[in-house]
Amino acid sequence: MEKVAKDVGDIQSRLLDHRPVISAEVRYFVREFEEKRGLRECRLLENLNKMVQEANEQMLPSNLEEMSQKLSDISKRLEAANHMAERVQQRELEAQQNTGLQANMEKLKEDWAEFVKEQQRLKEEVDEEHAKAVGELSSRFSEKKKDLAQFSL
Repeated sequence: MEKVAKDVGDIQSRLLDHRPVISAEVRYFVREFEEKRGLRECRLLENLNKMVQEANEQMLPSNLEEMSQKLSDISKRLEAANHMAERVQQRELEAQQNTGLQANMEKLKEDWAEFVKEQQRLKEEVDEEHAKAVGELSSRFSEKKKDLAQFSL
Protein backbone atom coordinates (compact mmCIF):
# COMPACT_ATOMS: atom_id res chain seq x y z
CA MET A 1 0.00 0.00 0.00
CA GLU A 2 2.86 2.25 0.77
CA LYS A 3 4.44 1.51 -2.55
CA VAL A 4 1.20 2.40 -4.38
CA ALA A 5 1.06 5.80 -2.60
CA LYS A 6 4.69 6.44 -3.51
CA ASP A 7 4.03 5.52 -7.13
CA VAL A 8 0.99 7.80 -7.23
CA GLY A 9 3.03 10.63 -5.68
CA ASP A 10 5.81 10.01 -8.21
CA ILE A 11 3.38 10.03 -11.10
CA GLN A 12 1.66 13.14 -9.79
CA SER A 13 4.95 15.01 -9.34
CA ARG A 14 6.13 14.05 -12.82
CA LEU A 15 2.85 15.03 -14.45
CA LEU A 16 2.04 18.20 -12.53
CA ASP A 17 5.31 19.54 -11.11
CA HIS A 18 7.29 21.14 -13.91
CA ARG A 19 9.73 23.16 -11.79
CA PRO A 20 12.79 20.99 -12.38
CA VAL A 21 12.27 21.06 -16.16
CA ILE A 22 11.63 24.82 -16.24
CA SER A 23 14.67 25.61 -14.08
CA ALA A 24 16.87 23.43 -16.33
CA GLU A 25 15.55 25.25 -19.44
CA VAL A 26 16.19 28.64 -17.84
CA ARG A 27 19.77 27.69 -16.93
CA TYR A 28 20.36 26.47 -20.50
CA PHE A 29 18.92 29.70 -21.99
CA VAL A 30 21.00 31.94 -19.75
CA ARG A 31 24.19 30.00 -20.50
CA GLU A 32 23.55 30.17 -24.27
CA PHE A 33 22.75 33.88 -24.11
CA GLU A 34 25.85 34.72 -22.12
CA GLU A 35 28.15 32.67 -24.33
CA LYS A 36 26.86 33.62 -27.76
CA ARG A 37 25.29 37.04 -27.43
CA GLY A 38 26.78 38.51 -24.29
CA LEU A 39 29.96 39.83 -25.86
CA ARG A 40 28.17 41.04 -28.97
CA GLU A 41 25.64 42.97 -26.85
CA CYS A 42 28.39 44.47 -24.71
CA ARG A 43 30.30 45.66 -27.78
CA LEU A 44 27.15 47.15 -29.27
CA LEU A 45 26.36 49.01 -26.03
CA GLU A 46 29.94 50.30 -25.78
CA ASN A 47 29.80 51.59 -29.36
CA LEU A 48 26.49 53.31 -28.70
CA ASN A 49 27.89 54.87 -25.55
CA LYS A 50 30.90 56.25 -27.46
CA MET A 51 28.65 57.69 -30.19
CA VAL A 52 26.42 59.41 -27.62
CA GLN A 53 29.44 60.91 -25.83
CA GLU A 54 30.88 62.22 -29.09
CA ALA A 55 27.54 63.68 -30.09
CA ASN A 56 27.23 65.39 -26.72
CA GLU A 57 30.71 66.87 -26.98
CA GLN A 58 30.31 68.15 -30.53
CA MET A 59 26.67 69.04 -30.94
CA LEU A 60 25.65 70.27 -27.51
CA PRO A 61 27.54 73.61 -27.43
CA SER A 62 26.48 74.65 -30.93
CA ASN A 63 22.93 73.54 -30.30
CA LEU A 64 22.80 75.49 -27.05
CA GLU A 65 23.87 78.69 -28.81
CA GLU A 66 21.36 78.11 -31.58
CA MET A 67 18.61 77.34 -29.12
CA SER A 68 19.27 80.45 -27.04
CA GLN A 69 19.20 82.63 -30.17
CA LYS A 70 15.99 81.03 -31.43
CA LEU A 71 14.49 81.27 -27.97
CA SER A 72 15.14 85.01 -27.87
CA ASP A 73 13.60 85.36 -31.36
CA ILE A 74 10.56 83.39 -30.25
CA SER A 75 10.30 85.51 -27.12
CA LYS A 76 10.32 88.71 -29.19
CA ARG A 77 7.66 87.33 -31.54
CA LEU A 78 5.56 86.25 -28.58
CA GLU A 79 5.79 89.72 -27.05
CA ALA A 80 4.73 91.28 -30.36
CA ALA A 81 1.82 88.84 -30.65
CA ASN A 82 0.75 89.62 -27.07
CA HIS A 83 0.91 93.34 -27.79
CA MET A 84 -1.24 92.92 -30.89
CA ALA A 85 -3.72 90.76 -28.98
CA GLU A 86 -3.98 93.42 -26.27
CA ARG A 87 -4.65 96.09 -28.91
CA VAL A 88 -7.38 93.94 -30.47
CA GLN A 89 -8.94 93.36 -27.06
CA GLN A 90 -8.80 97.10 -26.31
CA ARG A 91 -10.52 97.88 -29.61
CA GLU A 92 -13.20 95.28 -28.92
CA LEU A 93 -13.75 96.71 -25.45
CA GLU A 94 -14.06 100.23 -26.88
CA ALA A 95 -16.48 98.99 -29.52
CA GLN A 96 -18.55 97.24 -26.86
CA GLN A 97 -18.55 100.37 -24.73
CA ASN A 98 -19.56 102.48 -27.74
CA THR A 99 -22.30 99.98 -28.53
CA GLY A 100 -23.37 100.14 -24.90
CA LEU A 101 -23.37 103.93 -24.99
CA GLN A 102 -25.39 103.94 -28.19
CA ALA A 103 -27.85 101.48 -26.68
CA ASN A 104 -28.12 103.68 -23.58
CA MET A 105 -28.64 106.78 -25.74
CA GLU A 106 -31.37 105.01 -27.73
CA LYS A 107 -33.04 103.92 -24.49
CA LEU A 108 -32.83 107.44 -23.13
CA LYS A 109 -34.35 108.82 -26.35
CA GLU A 110 -37.18 106.29 -26.17
CA ASP A 111 -37.75 107.10 -22.49
CA TRP A 112 -37.73 110.82 -23.29
CA ALA A 113 -40.22 110.37 -26.14
CA GLU A 114 -42.47 108.33 -23.84
CA PHE A 115 -42.15 110.98 -21.13
CA VAL A 116 -43.07 113.75 -23.60
CA LYS A 117 -46.11 111.74 -24.77
CA GLU A 118 -47.20 111.18 -21.19
CA GLN A 119 -46.80 114.88 -20.41
CA GLN A 120 -48.81 115.76 -23.53
CA ARG A 121 -51.58 113.36 -22.47
CA LEU A 122 -51.61 114.81 -18.96
CA LYS A 123 -51.67 118.34 -20.41
CA GLU A 124 -54.65 117.40 -22.55
CA GLU A 125 -56.45 115.93 -19.53
CA VAL A 126 -55.75 119.08 -17.52
CA ASP A 127 -56.90 121.22 -20.47
CA GLU A 128 -60.12 119.17 -20.71
CA GLU A 129 -60.76 119.48 -16.98
CA HIS A 130 -59.99 123.18 -17.19
CA ALA A 131 -62.33 123.59 -20.15
CA LYS A 132 -65.09 121.71 -18.23
CA ALA A 133 -64.48 123.80 -15.15
CA VAL A 134 -64.55 127.01 -17.23
CA GLY A 135 -67.74 125.79 -18.92
CA GLU A 136 -69.37 125.01 -15.59
CA LEU A 137 -68.25 128.31 -14.14
CA SER A 138 -69.45 130.14 -17.25
CA SER A 139 -72.85 128.45 -17.05
CA ARG A 140 -73.11 129.19 -13.31
CA PHE A 141 -71.99 132.72 -13.92
CA SER A 142 -74.60 133.16 -16.63
CA GLU A 143 -77.25 131.63 -14.37
CA LYS A 144 -76.22 133.95 -11.59
CA LYS A 145 -76.25 136.82 -14.06
CA LYS A 146 -79.80 135.89 -15.10
CA ASP A 147 -80.86 135.55 -11.48
CA LEU A 148 -79.29 138.88 -10.68
CA ALA A 149 -80.96 140.43 -13.71
CA GLN A 150 -84.34 139.08 -12.58
CA PHE A 151 -83.92 140.44 -9.10
CA SER A 152 -82.76 143.83 -10.30
CA LEU A 153 -85.75 144.27 -12.58
